Amino acid sequence: MASTSIAILGTGTYSPEKVLSNDELSLSVDTSDEWIVTRTGIRERRIAAGTETTADMAASAAADAIANAGISASDIDLVILATLTPDLPMPATACLVQQKLGIPEKAACFDLNAACTGFLYALDTAWAMLESGRYRHALVVGAEKLSTMLDWNDRATCVLFGDAAGAVVMGASRNSHSGILGSRLATIPLSPDLLWVPGGGSSPATPEEPRVIRMKGKEVFKVAVRAMEDIAREILEQHQVTADQIACVIPHQANLRIIEAISHYLKLPMDRFFVNVDRYGNTSSASIPLALHEAHQEGRIRPGDLVLLVAFGAGLTYGGALVRW
Repeated sequence: MASTSIAILGTGTYSPEKVLSNDELSLSVDTSDEWIVTRTGIRERRIAAGTETTADMAASAAADAIANAGISASDIDLVILATLTPDLPMPATACLVQQKLGIPEKAACFDLNAACTGFLYALDTAWAMLESGRYRHALVVGAEKLSTMLDWNDRATCVLFGDAAGAVVMGASRNSHSGILGSRLATIPLSPDLLWVPGGGSSPATPEEPRVIRMKGKEVFKVAVRAMEDIAREILEQHQVTADQIACVIPHQANLRIIEAISHYLKLPMDRFFVNVDRYGNTSSASIPLALHEAHQEGRIRPGDLVLLVAFGAGLTYGGALVRW
């Protein structure tokens, strides 16, 4: 079993003030609250203000996580920001967060994009860098302003996504029991057009292919369930942990039906899964740290508990992590 010396020391979140309910959305899109809830479990989502950026949201969540960890911004020497909606092509949005929080120049700062699995990729990366002994405290953030990448006439996608940020501070464990036990990342090499943004980057956006999220929902659903079930089983077997030993599962909050399917296949009751997709929708890389913070604040995670994190995203990337709280 891997070293448990690196732990999550604090968590934080930020969600925009504006709440967009299904009923409000149905005024401009051919949909209804019943249609959305039946298929996704989503009832509302948060939408960032026009002037609010990914860096703004990330910095707010990060400041909360730093305070929650009981340290100061000057103690951070590594910042990894998972996002698919950076403020700018360059510099990295992590550098903007560094500036906003007054994190010292000694810190390494970079962005990472693995879509909705981004936070777990960033967590694994920070874990490895901290265990190297060259860094002491890592700030790991997932933040997205997905409302800027939606076709608001496409009910297959616009009903699903929202804006938010979540963050954790990682560092040496402060007790004998807490720490990250293991992590596993993978990618299924499937056609990118299952879940993608066709315009942008070195493939410029065109009127025919605008820079908005496109998804083949049924295909993604099937792959997501299999991928998250497989990664959960693999990481539990690797660490000789049975499913019933898991106190709380923090799954990527994309669709309630996906979470219910994983619950069924793992033979774990739904009350072991933390769910907030009904209030936020899919916030991509912000999804897991947002849910992790809320689960801890609500007493769903206590010291000594085993917590399983699982996610999937465009690529199709997927991953899992096992944490002793």
